[in-house]
Amino acid sequence: MTAPVRLAVIGCGRIAQIAHFPALEKADGIELVAVCDPAEDIARAVATRYAVPAAYSDPRQVFDDPTIEAVLVAAPDRFHHTLAADALTAGKHVLVEKPLCSTVEQARELVDLVDRTGLVLQVGAMKRHDAGMQFARRFVTEELGQVRTFTAWYRIGDLRAGIEATLFPRVYADAGVRQVEAGFKADRSRYLLATHGAHIFDTVRYLAGEVTSVVARHRDDGTDQAWQIILITDTGAIGTVSLTVDVPGQPSEGIEVFGSDGTVRVDTHFPFYRRASTVHAYSAGRTVVPELVDGDAYERQAEAFAATVRSGGRPVPDVRDGLAAVDLIDAVAQAAETGREIRC
Repeated sequence: MTAPVRLAVIGCGRIAQIAHFPALEKADGIELVAVCDPAEDIARAVATRYAVPAAYSDPRQVFDDPTIEAVLVAAPDRFHHTLAADALTAGKHVLVEKPLCSTVEQARELVDLVDRTGLVLQVGAMKRHDAGMQFARRFVTEELGQVRTFTAWYRIGDLRAGIEATLFPRVYADAGVRQVEAGFKADRSRYLLATHGAHIFDTVRYLAGEVTSVVARHRDDGTDQAWQIILITDTGAIGTVSLTVDVPGQPSEGIEVFGSDGTVRVDTHFPFYRRASTVHAYSAGRTVVPELVDGDAYERQAEAFAATVRSGGRPVPDVRDGLAAVDLIDAVAQAAETGREIRC
């Protein structure tokens, strides 16, 4: 049998505690051997909860540990580039939370570093590992024909907080750290565009193709933020993306792709329901709605990462996919700020 990948998690904050640790506990092919967080009490608490043998407060302790093969970078976005680069330099494979990093320049540096080291870097756009999304990808490739147009939406409703309170486990947190992070998120529009745009733009590329042109408008109503975007792909398909945050109502996410021979609609559920996306795929006079029961995309992405580390091949999504998502985030921001069409 193949030995499990010995993994350390760097960053024990909210996303790590609510998503990654529960997934890693179940994932095949992974042995969680260390956690690391600058707040020592948080690192120790998480290590105790998940019976992890080592709790570090300095990432260098992870990078210097020869028994650790790979790291999951779950620290805030602004640390992704440095931590991923240091891990690769230390000979560790990397699974890094989306977005890959904060700037296009940083993303290009990571592309170069992956090429030089030959190590695995997988971006944590976990929706590529959603079983419904993967079904839709196969349908687009095999039955939909030429992609002609698409519409995608990503809506964070104001009911999300109550849903999270019901679904999430207790989260160990440091009040001082939360206050610092709130300061970095004060540029609300840029933060929301990056953290949520990383998902929807990756989904667009996954199902509709490479984007070559962007037109965007942004509306700022304080806590409510909205972007309406027109995208053109390299094959000439025309699509729209609606990204709205903290609007009244339920969260909602999905994409509908129209081709020459068929149509597919993907409705993606809030990930902590642990449900695969609901898919309606139409071609040749019939609609298929697959029944998909494996619904933990975070677990599936960890297992895919471990399989790539052990068996080789291209991680999904890889560092170049991460670069493309950051490039699209930047292009949408430029288009909204200038009112011009931006070429990608």
